[in-house]
Amino acid sequence: MFGVNGKKLLWQIIILLTVLGLAACSSTGPSSEQGQPSPAPASNSEEASTENNGSASQEGATRVVKDEFGEVTIPVHPKRVMGVYLEDYLTALGETPVMQWYHPSWGKQDYLGLNVQTFDITGSLEVLLDANPDLIIVDGAVDAAKYEQYSKIAPTYRMPENILQRPSDILKTIADLLNVPDKGEQIIAKYTKKMEDTKEKLKHAVGDETVAVVRINIGDKTLALFGLENRYTGTIYKEMGLTPHPFARDMKDFHAVLSEEKIPELDADHIILFPSNGTWTSEENKEASELLEHPLWKSLPAVQAGHVYKAERTHWQSGAIMANMKRLTT
Repeated sequence: MFGVNGKKLLWQIIILLTVLGLAACSSTGPSSEQGQPSPAPASNSEEASTENNGSASQEGATRVVKDEFGEVTIPVHPKRVMGVYLEDYLTALGETPVMQWYHPSWGKQDYLGLNVQTFDITGSLEVLLDANPDLIIVDGAVDAAKYEQYSKIAPTYRMPENILQRPSDILKTIADLLNVPDKGEQIIAKYTKKMEDTKEKLKHAVGDETVAVVRINIGDKTLALFGLENRYTGTIYKEMGLTPHPFARDMKDFHAVLSEEKIPELDADHIILFPSNGTWTSEENKEASELLEHPLWKSLPAVQAGHVYKAERTHWQSGAIMANMKRLTT
């Protein structure tokens, strides 16, 4: 273990960035967890067409881009954009989404501070009709069948599967879709610099000590561990050089519930912990939080060493640009 100064620096970094990225949820929740080959992102799109007898800057002009499922015709200058669990990237680029993703079990991304109507992902898509989007952008939680449903409402772009673990590539793609590539590059440069600086600090403070990200599932009162290939925590391990606990490193699934037999084997040096919904003071979380009083949990090395860091859910239920930056600055 490192000394007093090292502990203090680690605590500051983990409180600032809270050491790791967000945990993904189920395929109907914040996680987008499907895997298949994907075509090139929007940055490789074809030139804008002039179907409406005007230049690319003309109101109503369109262009054809390639997404995960093929080609789609989108506005050259979209004005009313819906990003399904991609609101972070839209907000970073100065675009207010017409609605915000919401799930009863996971909440929404409160850290964005959006004042727009919520879109309950478990309900009917018809509510999107009232929002009148001219472009819908969806992530990996949307399969081909769901994609067709969205496409009946507005031109829909499904993010390429092969970039969903790389926030910078996601931002670059969305910036291209919004026709603001220069703004995207500026944000990526700032993001990359902050990540590199943080990685260097963690290298000195933490070294090769292992880290695990655990979520308390409020509904069924279980503990879930998130793996290296998780689309949210995985990027933090990879971009910041943190060493995942072997359980997380070797997991084939994106996340898995820890059985009582496995809990004692979670001998990570540091554990990042957050609830699946609400905050640590939310009334509905009190009963689930009793898991932290269980003897098996209290026997863990990280618990005994005081190396469990309670994080807030809102920006951990995302691995997007603003969420990651928030961990570095708050």
